[in-house]
Amino acid sequence: QVQLVESGGGSVQAGDSLRLSCAASGRTFSSYVMGWFRQAPGKEREFVARITWSGSRTYYADSVKGRFTISRDNAKNTVYLQMNSLKAEDTAVYYCAASPSMTMTIAAMAAGGYWGQGIQVTVSS
Repeated sequence: QVQLVESGGGSVQAGDSLRLSCAASGRTFSSYVMGWFRQAPGKEREFVARITWSGSRTYYADSVKGRFTISRDNAKNTVYLQMNSLKAEDTAVYYCAASPSMTMTIAAMAAGGYWGQGIQVTVSS
């Protein structure tokens, strides 16, 4: 079992920055691929970014590439999402995710992943 707790959300203006944090407890943090998803009102949950076990590789959705940066600190059991140049369309509930495999689709997460409770990010234009 892995428990994930997000922090750092809030309301900002377009062009501003925010950093989300996700603190993990439970099983060995470094055993999990960590990621972020988001869900806007009326839309399905979508992948945002993920980072490999060691942090050596990162992957991003096209919509956030070049603006968001995912990182992790295995010593602190924490994963971060630095969000720069925020846009109104980034408004969503952001969910931290932990997966035992590189596959981090919604279906794969349902099979063996863990979710945080979600945190609101609101960007005003």
